Amino acid sequence: MTQDTTTPEDRLRALGIELPEAAAPVANYVPWVQTGFLVTFSGQLPVKDGRPVFLGRVGDGVSVDEGAEAARLCAINLIAQIRNACGPAGLSRVRAVVRLGGFVASGPDFTDHPKVINGASDLVVAVFGAIGRHARTAVGVSSLPLGVPVELEAQIVLHD
Repeated sequence: MTQDTTTPEDRLRALGIELPEAAAPVANYVPWVQTGFLVTFSGQLPVKDGRPVFLGRVGDGVSVDEGAEAARLCAINLIAQIRNACGPAGLSRVRAVVRLGGFVASGPDFTDHPKVINGASDLVVAVFGAIGRHARTAVGVSSLPLGVPVELEAQIVLHD
């Protein structure tokens, strides 16, 4: 058995992903809080260059596939926040992605929330490998900030 020696940064490059600068908070909260080796991240939205890329509710103007793409963009923004939490050592400090929490703006009859949040989960595992496998929630809500269809939060564990 061979050991994977690629880094999360290597995997991002292979996927053609360049991380943006991590978004600054827009209200009275911080992007992440660390206690010991556990880091909890505030919700990340599907924004690029400071603007929402996707708007609306999944199942009502936004398809499941578009919702999954929105979740993937949330994950890219989350990974940018993780990079900030890791400091100069970079993403290789991540020991485990413990949990992703996904919120999907949708109507009361929509039931494909997990398919939407798979867009985030699949990317996190692609970037972090086995340590990216995580516990998860995928829940429906009536609305999200800025009218976006998806929001993503997370908890990770870092190495020294």
